Amino acid sequence: MASPTAIAAYAVLFALTGFLFLFVNLLVGWLVRPRLPNPEKLEVYECGEPTIGTSFVQFDLRFYVVALLFIIFDVEIAFLYPFFVAVRDLPPDARAFAVGVVGVFTLLLLVSFLYEWKKGALDWEDPVEHRRLKPEPAPALNAPQPEPVAALPGESR
Repeated sequence: MASPTAIAAYAVLFALTGFLFLFVNLLVGWLVRPRLPNPEKLEVYECGEPTIGTSFVQFDLRFYVVALLFIIFDVEIAFLYPFFVAVRDLPPDARAFAVGVVGVFTLLLLVSFLYEWKKGALDWEDPVEHRRLKPEPAPALNAPQPEPVAALPGESR
């Protein structure tokens, strides 16, 4: 077995080799690439069609939230199948304990899912949108007007 100093030396050598590889490739790329840009070369090429407008598209944040929640819950559920396959080979008392643990896990998963549902993370509509689009209420026609404030002595209004 190698000594701790030899392992540290190998780790430092590995890190230096990685950094050297990175910087040599960056240097070669900088030396080799062409440096004569023109407007035609700088134009974006997309399937032979000229671009119209900007290529930047901003996705709604709710898309990412729903996708992330789907992945989280889907992966957690996907882990249940191999677990139950492995539980078949356990003795009966250990099997009951393991199923109880998975029951608690599933209960926590269900509670977290219901929490996300209640908070509206799975709703696609914006809960504030209906308030944003409401017009301001019109002022009343015969609303009482505030009393004019009397001028202080020495002030002219």
